[in-house]
Amino acid sequence: WPKDVGILALEVYFPAQYVEQEELERYDGVEAGKYTRGLGQQQMGFCAAHEDINSLCLTVVQRLGGRGPIGRLEVGTETVIDKSKAVKTVLMQLFHDSGNTDVEGIDTTNACYGGTASLFNAASWVESSAWDGRYAVVVCGDIAVYATGNARPTGGAGAIAMLVGPNAPLVLERGRCHETLGMASGRVLSLGAIHPCPSLGQSRSESQWQQAGVQRPFTLDDFKFIIFHTPFCKLVQKSVGRLLLNDFLATPNPDTLQGAAALSVAGLSMGSDVKLEDTYTSKEVEKAFQGASQEIFNQKTKPSLLLSSRNGNMYTPSMYGCLASLLAQ
Repeated sequence: WPKDVGILALEVYFPAQYVEQEELERYDGVEAGKYTRGLGQQQMGFCAAHEDINSLCLTVVQRLGGRGPIGRLEVGTETVIDKSKAVKTVLMQLFHDSGNTDVEGIDTTNACYGGTASLFNAASWVESSAWDGRYAVVVCGDIAVYATGNARPTGGAGAIAMLVGPNAPLVLERGRCHETLGMASGRVLSLGAIHPCPSLGQSRSESQWQQAGVQRPFTLDDFKFIIFHTPFCKLVQKSVGRLLLNDFLATPNPDTLQGAAALSVAGLSMGSDVKLEDTYTSKEVEKAFQGASQEIFNQKTKPSLLLSSRNGNMYTPSMYGCLASLLAQ
């Protein structure tokens, strides 16, 4: 397969219009700070009347154009206008003038995972026997709008296009892990679905290290940066705390940040037989590990939240907005 397959270029589009979250707090009549401190949001972008998912995606693909021949176009979105006409079909008009209609790819609709699935599909194509030497383009786009209520301040909109091919400066490392459940509703079930995935990723990394003769646990210290899918920024901060809790449960040590946090929580101690599922509803655990992980969050994750905090939740492009924010620092 080709060497160093990954992201060669990346374009971002988000709406020019936005609302200040402080103003939205006053308009909704909620307590000051509920959206800003409580959710970690500063502004929320929203589309103008003439914008839709097609126009958002057309914009980023056009901006990405002219960098080489394209043989595959993958779109991830859950914002549907026409159930029969894919966004990819609309985007093909950008290729007609050059005479390039021989472009594989489809729309992938799978909630916020669609964009990542599209990226994996594009990379797999470049690494396959079907690859013809051309680049792939991956487009992630969504418009998140909620009715009046608790979810309203977690809206947003945007699109991101990525050029995928060999010899990339941002290489997709080999080795993935997935955790899939048929149904997950509510906080406890959602956490139960999410937590096994990073643990599986850590164990796979440790296995690769063992093959190379390295015998030690894989922890948060081994990451230079950590980015997340971001419905709202406060959730990301809590997620870093949860990852630190995972480190504690894997390797309890009183001389670490996670060890100190654990000792401050009733029922958690070195060598205690604590089950992860027993911590899902504990606000005490959440607060302790969020506080203990503050420095890790500030150094490794907060730089990626520029776009998310100012524009809001873009759904499937959300994580790639974090990637763009990090690369722009």
